[in-house]
Amino acid sequence: MKYIGAHVSAAGGVENAPLNAHEIGATAFALFTKNQRQWMAKPLSEENITGFKENCEKNGFTMDAVMPHDSYLINLGHPLKASLKKSRDAFLDELQRCEQLGIKLLNFHPGSHLKKISETDCLEIIAESVNIALDQTEGVKAVIENTAGQGTNMGYKFEHLREIIDRVEDKNRVGVCIDTAHAFAAGYDIRTESGFEETFEKFAEVVGFDYLLGMHLNDSKKELGSKVDRHESIGDGLIGWTPFELIMKDKRFDGIPLILETPNTERWPEEIATLKEMARL
Repeated sequence: MKYIGAHVSAAGGVENAPLNAHEIGATAFALFTKNQRQWMAKPLSEENITGFKENCEKNGFTMDAVMPHDSYLINLGHPLKASLKKSRDAFLDELQRCEQLGIKLLNFHPGSHLKKISETDCLEIIAESVNIALDQTEGVKAVIENTAGQGTNMGYKFEHLREIIDRVEDKNRVGVCIDTAHAFAAGYDIRTESGFEETFEKFAEVVGFDYLLGMHLNDSKKELGSKVDRHESIGDGLIGWTPFELIMKDKRFDGIPLILETPNTERWPEEIATLKEMARL
């Protein structure tokens, strides 16, 4: 079963996210459980929590198909202690909000070294941050997203993802989300069938499909290896439709949220319908 959707708005309350996903024909969705550009947020109310769960059930969304994204402000590899603590506290809050909502997955960008520490030290700090948060929560899996490698962001190599996983103590509560635009910008050429197969053979070898818990389906405005993170609607960018059709026909990508983060939200119903057709849903 392919779970296909988009990162929808939760404006007015998280309980609106499943309604917005249903409107575009989605069978999966992502959301922010709080304002992604603010450190603090008011707690979820009972009305928010109950409404979210009821709207998911009414509209046929299984929790296997829901994958929120944490705040963009969080840097779990921050080299400065005070800033690292702020990020760790915020990440814990995000996991706890998922716990309250009954959500099983929380997607996050690994972090950045800010040219103050080595990549190795940064990866170690990221894994330590994940361990601290997982120790204080239950049930929710921490899902590491690969990055384009822009600036000093870690996670642009499959090896980075593997190193974090290796250092996480509870292997049952960690996994990865592969963003197609990020992978392409990082240098993984998925444009052709041969390039796609080579990339995911590498992924299987280094990380392993057992750890693939979600994907972001995005075309790219920037060229291969540019390390610039700029999403484009599928078919309008430099990647094209080929890898997305391959994903839809490949059972290795079944049973996980496949989430659009493409910029033209008005095209989401069309993109979702096309992807469903490719998967013959």
